Amino acid sequence: MEQRFSLHLTLNENKFIETAPLSELRLDGHCPFDYRKLTIKFGRKLNFFTLVHSTLFKSGHIFFRLLMLLNVLEGWCREDGSSEVQLGQTRVMAFVTSQLVQPYRDRPNEGTLSIYTEFSPMADPSYELGRPGEFATELGPIIDRGLRESRAVDTESLGVLSGKLVWAIRIDIHILDNGGNLVDAANIAALAALLTFRRPECTLGGEDGQQVDVHPPEVREPLPLTIHHLPIAVTFGFFSNENIMVIDPTHHEESVMTGRMTATLNANGDVCAVQKAGGEGIFQRVIMHCLQLAHVKAGDITSKIKNAVDSYNTERTLRKIKRHPLMPKIFPSLSLSLSRDQYAEGVNFDDLRAPLALRGISFSL
Repeated sequence: MEQRFSLHLTLNENKFIETAPLSELRLDGHCPFDYRKLTIKFGRKLNFFTLVHSTLFKSGHIFFRLLMLLNVLEGWCREDGSSEVQLGQTRVMAFVTSQLVQPYRDRPNEGTLSIYTEFSPMADPSYELGRPGEFATELGPIIDRGLRESRAVDTESLGVLSGKLVWAIRIDIHILDNGGNLVDAANIAALAALLTFRRPECTLGGEDGQQVDVHPPEVREPLPLTIHHLPIAVTFGFFSNENIMVIDPTHHEESVMTGRMTATLNANGDVCAVQKAGGEGIFQRVIMHCLQLAHVKAGDITSKIKNAVDSYNTERTLRKIKRHPLMPKIFPSLSLSLSRDQYAEGVNFDDLRAPLALRGISFSL
C-alpha cells in the first residue's frame, strides 16, 4: 500500500499489527470490526480555534497554510451545508455550494453533482502540492461513484428552466488530518453536509414565464435537497493472511496492510458500489462476508448521521424564532391572566361585546 513518509515502523511493529486482529486486538484498543469514535459537527459549531491550529501550526509553506486557512474560514462562516467529521484521529471538513448553470444537452432537466477533494502536506507529509498520490486521486471518485450511481441525490429536482438553467451542486472536501480511513470519514462528511444544505428558492416570472427570480434567504426560506437514501462507505483492510481483515484501518495499519476494499451500501442493504484498489486478490466468500458486515455498519452510521442532522435542524429552527426587541421596553410589566370569578355571579355583557381574543382576559400594567 501507499507508504506515509511520517511513519517508520520496525519489523516487530509490523508483525504485531498484522497478527493482533487474530486475538481481537488493535493498536488503539478497539475490536477488528469496530469503528473508532465518530463525531459530527455542523455550521458554526465547528471549533474555530481547532481549525486555525490545524491549518497554521503544521508543516508546509506559510503561503499554502494561509491559503488553506482562508478556504476553511469561508466554510466556517457558512451556516448551512458545512460539516466536520472526526473519526479517531482523522478529521475531514465538507462544504456544499450551488450555482445556476446550463444543463447538459442529453439531460436538459437534471442538475449536476460534483465532488472535489483537497489534500495538502498539512494533513500528511506524504502529500505533495500539485502531485497527489495514487490513493489521493481515488478518494473523490470513490465517493462520487457511491453518490452518483446510486442516484442518492434527486438531480431532477434541481431543474429550474428546462434546457436553460439547473442547479449545480458542488461538494468540497478538505482533509485536515490523516489518521487513516479517509474514504469513510470523507463520505460521512459529504453526506452530512448535503443533508444540511439548502439552496435558494426560485420562481419563474416575466411576460413569457422565462424569467428566473432567485429569492434570498431573508425573503423566502431556502429549500433542502431531495436525498432518497444515504450510501455509506465501509472500508476493509486486508493483511498478508486472507483470514485477517479489519474495518476502519488506522494510518499505522494502512502502512502494513496488503489490500483495501471499500463497499458502499445503504441502510436497506442495497450495494451501491464496490471499490478494490489494487493489492492482493481476495476470494468471493471474503467479499460476501465483508458485504454482510458493511450492511450492519451502514445502518449504525446512518442512524448517527440522522440523529446529528435532526439535532442541528432543531437548533436551526429555534434560531429562526425571533422576538420583537421593543416588547420588554414598551410593556415591562405586562401580564395576562385568565379570570373566571367574574362569571360566577352571572354574564358580563360588556365582556361579550369585547373582541373574542380579549374575552375573560384582564390586563394589569
